[in-house]
Amino acid sequence: MSDHRLVELLGRPGPWTCAYVDGPGALPQPEEDALRRSVRDRLTQAGAPAEDAAAIESALEDRNGLPSPSARVVLARDGEIELDEGFVGARIGPERVGHGPVPSLLPLLRHLSASTRYLVVETSRDGADIRLETSGHGRSDDKTEIEGDTVDITKVQAGGMAHARYHRYAENVWKHNQDDVASAVSALIREQHPAFVAVSGDVRARQLLGEALTDTERALVVEVNAHTRADGADSTELDTALAEAIAERTSAAIGDVRDRAAADSGSGGAEGIADVVAALQQARVDTLLLDARMLGDEQTLLALDGPPWVAADESERLGSTVLAEASAAEALARAAVLTDARVLVEEDEPIADDAPRDDRPARQPLAALRWADDVGAGDQS
Repeated sequence: MSDHRLVELLGRPGPWTCAYVDGPGALPQPEEDALRRSVRDRLTQAGAPAEDAAAIESALEDRNGLPSPSARVVLARDGEIELDEGFVGARIGPERVGHGPVPSLLPLLRHLSASTRYLVVETSRDGADIRLETSGHGRSDDKTEIEGDTVDITKVQAGGMAHARYHRYAENVWKHNQDDVASAVSALIREQHPAFVAVSGDVRARQLLGEALTDTERALVVEVNAHTRADGADSTELDTALAEAIAERTSAAIGDVRDRAAADSGSGGAEGIADVVAALQQARVDTLLLDARMLGDEQTLLALDGPPWVAADESERLGSTVLAEASAAEALARAAVLTDARVLVEEDEPIADDAPRDDRPARQPLAALRWADDVGAGDQS
């Protein structure tokens, strides 16, 4: 989902009806129907108009093609569905249903925060299958098949000069095929800016492809030692490599926010609700980092209908109208989106199912700023 689309949604007047629930599963149809009715009933109990609750129940009937488990974020207004997004994988956090002046964004932003765009190249000596994917979507954003030359592609087991000649010819065919693959990959890197490029397939084909890419492009490559383009190939190694690469990029993005916020003795960042609110009011936030545990915090802020979009109290609203008293995390995230800032949500580290959850307080919100706090920097000089 584009940032522009989300800003456009937030610009529409409420009230809003919101549901964050499990996607369609493998239960018998009567049980699936009962779950949807339960969502409708809970929305009605939360104060949602009957037409909004009915629209969301109807939207949930669409299985949307995602495998189970999946999660679903649905927003309705005036009896119409304004947003319906599905994500592969289990829900991140509890189900949420509600109705109010501003939509609940954090369930959606938690999934988008973990979203990574990447390329998958499954190559062989006679071509490649290339997919542009976004984690959590469950389907490819784009697919390209490179069909190379297959004439005499097998090295002939002949002796003497004939063997050497066929060997050179086969190598040239393979190289030409991988040059074509590299051209397609290069174009997608330039146009789509993937976080990484996962390359699996025949060993020699991978080597030739790597040689055909530039140094900058090779730096994006995550090599997977599995020939996944062969008929009946097992994709387990590729799937594992993709999951690890996505987790590494997510962690790196969070680390980058912390590093930028700490730069110049901390003048490049804002930490804590008060300082982050002040930075958002000035549209200085480039990236907002929220601890997932903050979503359960009871502290609230004011969500406004115009700049500065968020306020600690009425004195800070600068003529804008207060739409709602919202949880601090929701209000901060909303203001960040409306000021074109990126929102990242830091989840707890995965632990074993039977391990106790670390009992720690939520970390304070942190922002990397578009420009440094010149006043603070001057005070230190």
